Amino acid sequence: MSKILVLAEKPSVGRDLARVLGCNRKNTGYLEGGRYVVTWALGHLVTLADPEAYDEKYKNWNLEDLPMLPQRLKLVVIRQSGKQFNVVKSQMNRKDVEEIVIATDSGREGELVARWIIEKARIKKPLKRLWISSQTDKSIREGFKNLKPSFKYDNLYRAAQCRAEADWIVGLNITRALTCKYNAQLTAGRVQSATLAMIVDREREIHDFKPRNYYEITAHSDRFKLKWADKNGGRTGIFNKDRAEDIVRRTNGKPCSVVDVMENDKRKFSPALYDLTELQRDANRIFNYSAKQTLSIMQRLYENYKVLTYPRTDSRYIPTDVFETIPERLKAISLGNYKKFAQQIMGRKIIARKSFVDNSKIGDHHAIIPTEQRVQLSKLSPEEMNVYDLVIRRFLAVMLPPYEYVQTSIKADIAGELFTARGNVVKSSGWKKVYERGESVKTETEKDDQVLPKIKKGDTLNIRAVKLNELQTKPPARFTEGTLLSAMENPQKYVKLDRENAKTLGETGGIGTVATRADIIEKLFNMFYVEKKGREIVPTSKGKQLVNLVPKGLKSPLMTAKWERELENISLGREKPLVFSKKMRRYAVDLVDDVKKSSNKFVYDNLTGKKCPRCGKYMLQVKGKRGMMYVCQDRACGYRENISRFTNIRCPECHKKLELRGEGQGRIYVCPNCSFREKASLFNKRFEKSENGLNRRDVSKYMRKIKRENEKPINSSLAEALSKLKLK
Repeated sequence: MSKILVLAEKPSVGRDLARVLGCNRKNTGYLEGGRYVVTWALGHLVTLADPEAYDEKYKNWNLEDLPMLPQRLKLVVIRQSGKQFNVVKSQMNRKDVEEIVIATDSGREGELVARWIIEKARIKKPLKRLWISSQTDKSIREGFKNLKPSFKYDNLYRAAQCRAEADWIVGLNITRALTCKYNAQLTAGRVQSATLAMIVDREREIHDFKPRNYYEITAHSDRFKLKWADKNGGRTGIFNKDRAEDIVRRTNGKPCSVVDVMENDKRKFSPALYDLTELQRDANRIFNYSAKQTLSIMQRLYENYKVLTYPRTDSRYIPTDVFETIPERLKAISLGNYKKFAQQIMGRKIIARKSFVDNSKIGDHHAIIPTEQRVQLSKLSPEEMNVYDLVIRRFLAVMLPPYEYVQTSIKADIAGELFTARGNVVKSSGWKKVYERGESVKTETEKDDQVLPKIKKGDTLNIRAVKLNELQTKPPARFTEGTLLSAMENPQKYVKLDRENAKTLGETGGIGTVATRADIIEKLFNMFYVEKKGREIVPTSKGKQLVNLVPKGLKSPLMTAKWERELENISLGREKPLVFSKKMRRYAVDLVDDVKKSSNKFVYDNLTGKKCPRCGKYMLQVKGKRGMMYVCQDRACGYRENISRFTNIRCPECHKKLELRGEGQGRIYVCPNCSFREKASLFNKRFEKSENGLNRRDVSKYMRKIKRENEKPINSSLAEALSKLKLK
């Protein structure tokens, strides 16, 4: 009997497919049933060969050997994945396997994973494509009933291949050129460089910013306050202090007459459904999750629990066929705090509003929404529950009635000067009720709102005082991971461009993709180009210098946006891959020439006196996302050594987060902000746990006790010795 081989991207997905397809016989690296054989990759099993595969001279990094431009890039099996590749290849080559179904992730990268395996294994059998947006049993069964011919995705594969080859040609050449030229561990790439440049430019704006004093004037009545506004344009701030003081003198103690009252009925619908970037932004803003962390959590909710749809999507809408399944999805989430809202929606006709149902705004995948599979909330970790909760509340909100309120605006006259006040009166909370126990969703109309009494035109208000408030202009805010994602998605709002180029950036969806942005941000931290101060992202000296060393075109978001447009055109069959490939090769030549001709210098400002135990060169002290570490300056050596690890335990003196320094029995909690320190072994012994097992209440209780003991007038020789201890 002939069989069909199904290729999944990961073992967990493969097992789910096998269960639905009735493949119960377990084998090494695959599962088999009467009709199907299911096997899997481990992410990528095949990748592009390293430079030394083309020429022995590339084993050594030399500037004179650049650029590297192999006529045809080779595929190689990833060494750690060789065993599984051989399993997949042998199953594909079975005589009884007549057809292969590609069941990797439904996207550009998933297509590349499968096609490279098939190409490397030299398989010529008929191919079909499983294209689904959720991993529920129902979705899998329906997907296999509606398999697509693989040729429909040939252009998607070509676009993915062009992207990978361009990143090799451009990325490896510019990385080797910079590293060799400046004898430092430097990397560059089209998305990474553009993203880093935005962070460095923002830091430069903050450094160059010169604050200016300005003044606002408020009139305080018995029940609310009014703010002065310029009659010509409505400005509320005054930079001229003399003028501001003169207005206060002329209006203080003078009668206030209401000259206009406007009441407008307003209604506001819920924000749109989540795509990955918007979800990562909110998770960062509310829970301080990194973009990578949010994607990882989403992947588990999609693959392991099967309660949310495909995460790597850039759409915030659902198509009409998915809209028809909403009742089943509402039943699946009708539990806990969601139940009453789900039942309210199901109790009346659900309207397919254009605000969330629109076939024309769907790309490869629709917005992130719940599946038809019922969730067991008790099985979710706190982090998984937080992300799941965000998605479910947004899903419910888009189908609930609008938030309705009456917006009242008052204009008053005091001694010929205009004063205004604005306030809202809620008529119906609508969809906002979903957020009453969760994170509130503020809208622009709610800023500075206050409750206003019933007032009519001609009324006289009792003004108790007119006050002058001195303020300062503020520099632009540093990026957080959430706002950096916004900048990557809409870079035209953060860089100076003419109208035409800004339009190009807007139309191409910015720099990077929803699937790659988290990895790019993570790489900036891992390469020590940026570090965190609280939630803010700050460029290091290495990052600032790199931006100055990278050729101008590579760090422009416009260039990478144009790349994405060309790749999109390739995926749609509008552009030939060969044209794009030739363009990238010419560009790589230009980049290497720019670096070779450069007269710039690179200087380490974090070099220490500690020598590397492997190669003897002096090491660098760097700050990673999880702590401080020593890193060998020699790229070929790559030795790293931890100095300290950041913890969530708060200092009892200044409430800053403590660092855990040292190794083994010598580990010690140290506050980087004040003089507090406590030996970790004593801390752990007190609770008979590791520091990772401590909860906040235990830590807080113990820290208070330590503080009380520290405040006692005792000066033992041990305490004196510890106070003088200098830990590097």
